[in-house]
Amino acid sequence: MWTRQHKNRKLGRFVLPLVTVAFLSYFGYHSIHGDRGLIAADEFEKLRFKRDAELAELVSRRKSLERQVELLSDGSLERDMIDEKARYQLNVSRPDEIVIFNDQIN
Repeated sequence: MWTRQHKNRKLGRFVLPLVTVAFLSYFGYHSIHGDRGLIAADEFEKLRFKRDAELAELVSRRKSLERQVELLSDGSLERDMIDEKARYQLNVSRPDEIVIFNDQIN
C-alpha cells in the first residue's frame, strides 16, 4: 500500500487570511477613492450646492425679465418704459440729459 506523507507547511494557513485582507483592502480603497466613493460623493454635494445657487440666480433673473415683459405687453404699454428701452437699445440721448448706465437693466 502506497501512502503519501505530507509535510505540514506553514504557508498553507496564511492563504485564506491573505486573500481576505486583499479582498477587504481592494473594496475598502474603492469605497473611499472610487468613482462612487466617499470623496466623489463629497465633490458631488459641492457641485450640487453650486448648481442650486446658479439655479436661484437664474430664477430671479427670469422673474425680473418676466416683469419687464409684462410692462411691455399689450394693454399696459407705458410711454416712459418704451422711451427708456428705446434709448437704451439705440444708445441715444438728448443733449440736455445725463445718462447713468445700470448693469441690471437689460
